[in-house]
Amino acid sequence: MKNKQAFIHEMASPKNQKWVKLIKRENELYSRKGDIRNDFERDYTRLLHSYGYRRLKNKTQVFFAVKNDHVCTRIEHVNHVASVSSTIAKQLGLNDQLTTAIAIGHDIGHAPFGHHGEKCLDTITKQIKTDGSFWHERNSLFFVDNIETLQDTNGYERNLNLTYAVRDGLICHCGELNEKTIVPRTDNIDLYGIDKPGEYQPYTWEGCVVKISDKISYLGRDIEDAIQYKIFDMSLVRQLRKIIKSTLGDMSIKTVNNTVLINDLIVDLCETSGPKKGLCFSDKYLEFINKVKEFNYEYIYKYWRIEEFKKYASLVINTIYLTLQKTYPYIMSGRFSYSINGFQLLEKYFMEWLIKYTNYDLDKKEYFHYSNKLVYSIADKRSFDKCVVDFISGMTDQFAIRVYNEIIEF
Repeated sequence: MKNKQAFIHEMASPKNQKWVKLIKRENELYSRKGDIRNDFERDYTRLLHSYGYRRLKNKTQVFFAVKNDHVCTRIEHVNHVASVSSTIAKQLGLNDQLTTAIAIGHDIGHAPFGHHGEKCLDTITKQIKTDGSFWHERNSLFFVDNIETLQDTNGYERNLNLTYAVRDGLICHCGELNEKTIVPRTDNIDLYGIDKPGEYQPYTWEGCVVKISDKISYLGRDIEDAIQYKIFDMSLVRQLRKIIKSTLGDMSIKTVNNTVLINDLIVDLCETSGPKKGLCFSDKYLEFINKVKEFNYEYIYKYWRIEEFKKYASLVINTIYLTLQKTYPYIMSGRFSYSINGFQLLEKYFMEWLIKYTNYDLDKKEYFHYSNKLVYSIADKRSFDKCVVDFISGMTDQFAIRVYNEIIEF
């Protein structure tokens, strides 16, 4: 294949002029005797061991609260992105350890019920005017910086404390835009100064690879899942074949499934891209991608059963938010358990959340060895509002439904 190792001089490595900034952490990370991992490998395993990553197995990719074991959830999606980005990085001569770390954590901030859940929380956030807007890329950064913790060698819970390169890749991974060419930005910036998804390209070529791999990874898989649920009839299959013929002609893709699609898109990307040109697909493959995306939006993402479930998902999220809002006066007087008596799931898990991340009961925080930051102030109503939104954003689909059922059952 041409262009093999074409980006070798752009790799995130000690020879890269950005290196010092790329491996910078907010605090020095504790070390262990005989540790053989480099900075990005440590970030990868810290994300892999986090609760946020584990919860992705029960978060929506496209289909809500799935019970079919063979239908994609968010955790399978991030693993596809990790695989695709690693393959591309190795072929082009980039740092595959960095791409894998970014990929495995890029959706940790996703809400329950996928992008619809994200829209629900964004609507709430704008209504209560806490922090601008809610979008999962920024929430991924917020979670790895403030919410996700691991025990250190002394048993104290501490924040993940990831490198700048990985954190940058999380907030800049938005893959919904249709740029023809992706090139990394040249300046390091305050990542919390980014106001909207897609505002900045990633700081590294590796981050750009993850961004484009996000797009490669879901197109074919969403079609496979739609077939699992028998959403497609033969007329839609024929329409897909027409898209292939009109864009690619007599190319190798004879059918649109994830295995074939991922392979051919990776090959085209690697053959077309270059350090001066940027990461890009050939014109015909870019047209093919955009037409398949349009097809998926029309016949999968707008499918009537998905649209109906969105109404239910909105009800679940808004009911949980309203219920927790009603606890605020009792929290202020130290009587949280009284306000939520009977809701066992909310009482247990929101209490744990308050102790770990707020100043609600600092004695218990010390007792449980929570050495992470104090993220929210109970005395500040806006801070409490954000505390509730963030708590909901960490829920899985199934847990949110269980909490909702607990609330509405008398």
